[in-house]
Amino acid sequence: MNIGEAVKLRILELCDERKISVNKLCSISGITQSTVNNIISGRNNSATVSTIKKLCDGLEISIEDFFNSELFRNLEQEIK
Repeated sequence: MNIGEAVKLRILELCDERKISVNKLCSISGITQSTVNNIISGRNNSATVSTIKKLCDGLEISIEDFFNSELFRNLEQEIK
């Protein structure tokens, strides 16, 4: 799994845990629907730290909490 896939799955996991839609996450985070849709669909595999921070703010979690997931362990090497 690469970092883009892990971020996508983590966003979906957090929305599911909180029983909110991706659209609701966009609203509470102040991020455009198209930005999050591009991450979720895989069209954007390199979400910025700023975007992830805004998502975390909307979810009321820290960046550390976001990345504290088994999804981010043993990621593929990005540079080959």
